[in-house]
Amino acid sequence: MGGDGGPAAMLGGIERALKVDRSLRFLMFGDEAVLQPAIERLKLPAGAATIVHAPDQVAGDEKPSQALRRARTTSMGLAINAVKDGSADAALSAGNTGALMAMSKLALRTMPGIDRPALTALLPTLGAHDCVMLDLGANTECDAQNLVQFAVMGAAYARTVLGLKRPRVKLLNIGTEELKGTGELKDAAAMLREADYLPLKFDGFTEGDQLSRGNVDVVVTDGFSGNIALKTAEGTARFVTDLLRRAFTSSIRSKAGFALSKPALHMLKVHLDPNNHNGAVFLGLNGLVVKSHGGANTKGVANAIAVAASMVRNDIIRQVMTDLDEFRAHAFAGASAPE
Repeated sequence: MGGDGGPAAMLGGIERALKVDRSLRFLMFGDEAVLQPAIERLKLPAGAATIVHAPDQVAGDEKPSQALRRARTTSMGLAINAVKDGSADAALSAGNTGALMAMSKLALRTMPGIDRPALTALLPTLGAHDCVMLDLGANTECDAQNLVQFAVMGAAYARTVLGLKRPRVKLLNIGTEELKGTGELKDAAAMLREADYLPLKFDGFTEGDQLSRGNVDVVVTDGFSGNIALKTAEGTARFVTDLLRRAFTSSIRSKAGFALSKPALHMLKVHLDPNNHNGAVFLGLNGLVVKSHGGANTKGVANAIAVAASMVRNDIIRQVMTDLDEFRAHAFAGASAPE
């Protein structure tokens, strides 16, 4: 029921996803009086979607603490509980991010060895594949241990979604030199350099202007810096596309140039379209919860569904737990070794 497009965008995304993968099954939590007529207009395979009536919904501006008190009656709370009780493999919402995070953490709890879950998503790059970035806003302050945990989870995500055997991991910093950055960043870098037994390659620090260059697979940062970096990148993409549109409509000669450049501009539009990269996941929970961008269209929702399905099929939770167990085992062995 959430997001700018409401049920129409979500249902259209379901229809689009089922055209690609008919094995998917959906539980749709929301107002049955609104959903039933809309579903009847769609061409869905028999038995692909089931409505679960939710008498209430979380408002976009609602405080997480208020939403938590209504978790048992809202569409968001009921969807998350479906993951908890095993009737769903993953939950997807385009609604209030803060409420979704609070409800998910309370219902599903964090994995053993994880202090805080991280909001994780893919960013477009000039390289052969997208870049995984976390945290994007779930935790405004993080210590070194949190950053190391994010690195382990982000690497597992890259192996699952991008198919990389040994992802390159970097910490977002104000410079690439080892002496730069906060104490938390330096301590996290030291721990990751020692963790060469993990299925990842720690490659030091990266700066914000390198995020889209394609020379890193996983970028790790705290949620405050990560959210600013993400919103800045999105704003820059909109700025570039709007500037090009204005330039190509400024004169007859520009319009002629637009006609010649249309194939290249189409490729640019596809690459920068956030709907092609939609689907952020709360990594570190005992269950999968995916956040769709509030402004996503049907294509964006379908992409977020595909991300969720891929993580379920590749059992990303087990992969993260395996890596964390290995990290903790080595850390414990190092701490208990005699001097």
